[in-house]
Amino acid sequence: MKSALTIAGSDSSGGAGIQADIKTMCANHVFATSAITALTAQNTLGVTGIMDVTPEFLAKQLDAVFTDIYPDAVKIGMVSSSDLIEMIAKKLKEYKAENIVVDPVMVATSGARLISEDAIETLKKELLPLATLITPNIPEAEVLSEMEITDEASMVEAAKKISENFGCATLVKGGHQINDANDLLYRNISYVWFKGKRINNSNTHGTGCTLSSAIASNLAKGYDLDTSVKRAKDYISGALGAMLDLGKGSGPMDHSFAIDNEYTTEYEE
Repeated sequence: MKSALTIAGSDSSGGAGIQADIKTMCANHVFATSAITALTAQNTLGVTGIMDVTPEFLAKQLDAVFTDIYPDAVKIGMVSSSDLIEMIAKKLKEYKAENIVVDPVMVATSGARLISEDAIETLKKELLPLATLITPNIPEAEVLSEMEITDEASMVEAAKKISENFGCATLVKGGHQINDANDLLYRNISYVWFKGKRINNSNTHGTGCTLSSAIASNLAKGYDLDTSVKRAKDYISGALGAMLDLGKGSGPMDHSFAIDNEYTTEYEE
């Protein structure tokens, strides 16, 4: 069995972060390992607290994973401080990690800011150049490209800037009233659109975490980048399309929508 490592924050409500990543990796049949960057107190209504781990403890987690169950792919999500970003970059280089997918999480679905300005600069300098793929949404792509995105043409321009500046493939995720659910993958002076169908579901907590984890899972299994993105988009469409409705705010998706075996049978007296 292939394995994938998620480096991200914990979400106490289970819909995003480490919890969403592990659920997604299991659903895509890779073994999930983790290194937790922060504890968050959050639910579908918002984030009420963040407590970072120390860089030293994050390093111990990464050492533990890389020296035992070496990951075939790495997904990186919420990292809120410069010191933690620098430690992750140091360890990825030390262990020669491959298939690195970075979801540059800056703002939660609920609107809460999750990363400081100096951490964004460290992310740009230390981590993004190591990535195989980065997966910004429209607001994040605007920050990384330092330009406004108003239509599909400016999505292409922003993706080109990001890809060339950081030397990695870039998947700019659609939505945010720019287009339906069409994502743009840019790399090596070329790009391809991945068309998606807008699913009328307001419960979108953890979509970014889920998509990037699904891509990493497929890269771990040996699929090429285009195929990994396509399979990940199909997976997230299924998870959204299951129309799970939990919580009082923007709820989570059904990560296990495609799991059907003897252990999922409901108990009947």
